[in-house]
Amino acid sequence: MKRVASVAVVILAACGTGQSSLDEAETAEIERGFELPVATNAESPVFYPVDLFEQEVEGSVVLRLFITEDGTVVPESTQVAETSGMPDLDSAAVAGVSELTFAPATRNGTPVATLFLQPIHFRHPARTGLGEQR
Repeated sequence: MKRVASVAVVILAACGTGQSSLDEAETAEIERGFELPVATNAESPVFYPVDLFEQEVEGSVVLRLFITEDGTVVPESTQVAETSGMPDLDSAAVAGVSELTFAPATRNGTPVATLFLQPIHFRHPARTGLGEQR
């Protein structure tokens, strides 16, 4: 039986800006010409906690991030918006996010700072069909 030597943590695209107090027309106008930040890391800097990986524990964490107009994460502003229910997964997501790099958000082609939600998914290869079956 082979063990998987490397661990992949899937990071998906941002899921919104969290602006809920605006009506639909105002939101549509703001969103027109607005592009969310895009992660540019070749490999994820978020590491699966070894003990949870060995137990095949999976989970998802949603982080609220503030990205500057040059694409830098402001680590002090990072918050867990939705917990995975596993404190070690939440902590791993927060710890790795400071190493994430982004192409900044843009509004009409101009880089802008923004607050947005970034899901972090911890998926075990044996449970998601990505690894060798036991």
